[in-house]
Amino acid sequence: MSLLELKGVHTYYGHIHALKGISLHVEEGEIVTLIGSNGAGKSTTLRTISGLVKPRQGEVLFQGKAIHRLPPHQIVALGVGHVPEGRKIFPRLTVEENLEIGAYLEKDRKVVQERKEQVFALFPRLYERRGQKGGTLSGGEQQMLAIGRALMQNPRILLMDEPSMGLAPVLVDFIFETIQKLNREGKTILLVEQNARLALQIAHRGYVLATGEITLSGPAKALAENPEVQKAYLGEG
Repeated sequence: MSLLELKGVHTYYGHIHALKGISLHVEEGEIVTLIGSNGAGKSTTLRTISGLVKPRQGEVLFQGKAIHRLPPHQIVALGVGHVPEGRKIFPRLTVEENLEIGAYLEKDRKVVQERKEQVFALFPRLYERRGQKGGTLSGGEQQMLAIGRALMQNPRILLMDEPSMGLAPVLVDFIFETIQKLNREGKTILLVEQNARLALQIAHRGYVLATGEITLSGPAKALAENPEVQKAYLGEG
């Protein structure tokens, strides 16, 4: 049984048919990446999994249980963490307050404190900035905070939407190293990333989306060597 599975998912925004029968699976312990051009449906796939938009057809299964009719907070409680595109931290709250909001379902204060310490160990910069308002952080620090906030609920799977967007190259490398570290520590990750080259370097498997449909899938190495993928997404050929 896959940790996460989508079966024939159709998602709409009004009359716009954003996902056209998407089927994919993510196994425990994997990094799986979704690549494709803007508007291909990558973010909509993550939003559908998280319950932020509901599919009109198809199923989303997590640990074999259908979750596509559940409200987002119940999906989070089951173990699905989401790092949204554009970070979407709370700018007027401090770093520490942002992290505590990420653990709002956890009632044990000792557990919340332990998780904060784990996030600060992962991102020492956040510890240094813990009393600072989120909106005053740099882009890279805000991305660390968005990841840290999602980790506060100790998710079984982490959905990451464009984590490198707008970051300097040195910070992009740091974020991707962090993703690999989290995976080595047992986190399963579904990664949406515009930087297809980097995504395929760290992923185990990948799916290529185009206009709401999966056009290719397979081991990340095979996708990186595919001439179509090289020409369309890697700037080669």
